[in-house]
Amino acid sequence: MTKTYLKFRTRVTVISCCLIFAWAGLSARLFQIMVIDSDIYRKQGISQGQRQEPLLAVRGNIYDTKNVPLTRNIIHYSIAVHPSKIKDKARFADLIYESTGRKSDYYLNKLNSKADFVYLERNLRKEKVALILGQRISGLVIDREFRRSYPHNNIGSQIIGFTDVDDKGLIGIEKEFNGYLEGKNGWVVKQVDGEGRAQVKTSFPIKDPVDGSNIQLTINLEYQSILQEELARQIEESKAKGAMGILMDPQTGAILAMTSLPDFDPNQHDFYPVENQKIRVVTDQFEPGSTYKIVAATAAVATKKVSLYDEFYCEDGQFTVAGKIITDHEKFGLLTFPQIIAHSSNVGTIKIAQKIGQNPLYTYSRNYGFGTLTGIRFPGEMKGTLRKIKDWSELSLAELSIGYEVGVTALQLASAYAAIANGGFLLKPRLVKQILTPEGKLVYAEKPEVMRKVADPEIMSTIKDMLVQSVKSGTGIKAGIKGWSIAGKTGTAHKFIEGEYSQSKYISNFVGFFPAEDPQIVGVIILDEPRYGLHWGGYGAAPVFRRVAQRIINMDDSIQYHEPKTKFPKTVYVDASEKDNMDLVPIKTVAPYPTYQDGYTIVPDVRGMSIRKAKQVLIASNIRANFTGSGHVVWQSPSPGTKKLPGSICTMGLN
Repeated sequence: MTKTYLKFRTRVTVISCCLIFAWAGLSARLFQIMVIDSDIYRKQGISQGQRQEPLLAVRGNIYDTKNVPLTRNIIHYSIAVHPSKIKDKARFADLIYESTGRKSDYYLNKLNSKADFVYLERNLRKEKVALILGQRISGLVIDREFRRSYPHNNIGSQIIGFTDVDDKGLIGIEKEFNGYLEGKNGWVVKQVDGEGRAQVKTSFPIKDPVDGSNIQLTINLEYQSILQEELARQIEESKAKGAMGILMDPQTGAILAMTSLPDFDPNQHDFYPVENQKIRVVTDQFEPGSTYKIVAATAAVATKKVSLYDEFYCEDGQFTVAGKIITDHEKFGLLTFPQIIAHSSNVGTIKIAQKIGQNPLYTYSRNYGFGTLTGIRFPGEMKGTLRKIKDWSELSLAELSIGYEVGVTALQLASAYAAIANGGFLLKPRLVKQILTPEGKLVYAEKPEVMRKVADPEIMSTIKDMLVQSVKSGTGIKAGIKGWSIAGKTGTAHKFIEGEYSQSKYISNFVGFFPAEDPQIVGVIILDEPRYGLHWGGYGAAPVFRRVAQRIINMDDSIQYHEPKTKFPKTVYVDASEKDNMDLVPIKTVAPYPTYQDGYTIVPDVRGMSIRKAKQVLIASNIRANFTGSGHVVWQSPSPGTKKLPGSICTMGLN
């Protein structure tokens, strides 16, 4: 053999061996992939060709007590892309521009990104993406998601609250009951093609989402709107820093309306101070002043240490206690116990408190719920401040009896007066009536709950009579409504600022309920730092209560007329068949309007009332009703205040 042949043979042998080893290695690797690790690679292949996508649950909605929706879920769209898969970026940018109106250059910059995935737009309404929704473009991803909307803007905003970008509740009912509202997302597996487009295959697994439950509140949206409007009006007139208000059903503890101003629009909450999101009715305490005198009055009646006929000398409006001079708004002399409450004498109330002592005053403060949480299911409630007797000073008995050295919330005041209205029971305030699944299954309900008994019904009836007298002839006279029996109490308190009581900044408040004989609504009105003159509770807050009550009476037939006396009226019947599809409707005796001695009667003002309500009022004044149209009264003839013979006709135009 020649050297050349041997060299050639050696090379062939080496190459052959290399090929054999390479083939053996490749075979071994193929065996590993196809046999040993087949499951692993099969799953990887599936995962690369399939994609699991979430199926979003729809957040439950919130409704008022009459099932008026307070929230909505609006579908929003987000546009995203895989930039590397967009072939004609300039043309694609122009297409997005035609949909959104934003310049193409903005999108080109994003499309030229080296990132694998880029959002071009987020939270767009359907009309903004209509041009591209039906397009099948490689690399384009359109995500659909729900966004919360609040159709009534500021009305009830602090109660309802709002959600974040992930649809989680941040404040209010949205936060407190987020677990019920949010539901549970599902998922679906989709087949993905080579260009990244996904489609559902019927054979692929799917888990359906569970939509959130719906919440029905005790809030009456119409009452809420009235309360906010009237408080806003009084802020403007009185130049007050803010205001608070609450309306409650004293028989059940249901909150019918609740607000503090200034407020905010949850649709644009970022544009408002965070402070506006607080519902200070629940979260803030203040010294109430004379609206707290119900505590001393109740303790006096309950302990029988003071009788209704006892008289107290009120020192001509100035009295010194523990070195501090206490003054009255008028120079009162001798006043009876009921007169002291009706005319809100500080001196007289302190003398009553001195007669009953510390323990009863503290005990009934606790009985009324002051210094403790009301138990309402709502975030941020403050329990207020009520110091124990051992921490009192020489002045504390006097100060507490007239509403100082105590911190209360507006909600606590409403609950306390509700106890007077319902005969002595402190009820747990309720905001939620019920929670239902989308299928209508009840999953949560708040029933009326008695927290404690404050005092016997006979005692509360006596206190109620005093409050009626306060509105009839005392400091609360501007809360009165002709023909209606209103019970209530005014309060005026110096604000405690930086360690001392201000001589120019006040809290003006009024708490009342109506109708006094069969109370259906308790109302609390509070003005923060109104201008001087309207700083008195009787001049600043009481008129707001009257306007709110009058508007509710005019629009709500369920609120019945009552005699302005402290006794239950007889039941009479009136024909109400015209519009109500009813034969006979029981109503309470209506208080007559003033009748002159010569036999004439005064035509009442029925404008703004429903036909049913207007007829009740006219019948009570011995005036016959005639009407045209339907709806509420927009004009009447004769005009209000006209003197007419009994049995005369009043014609009304309705709209």
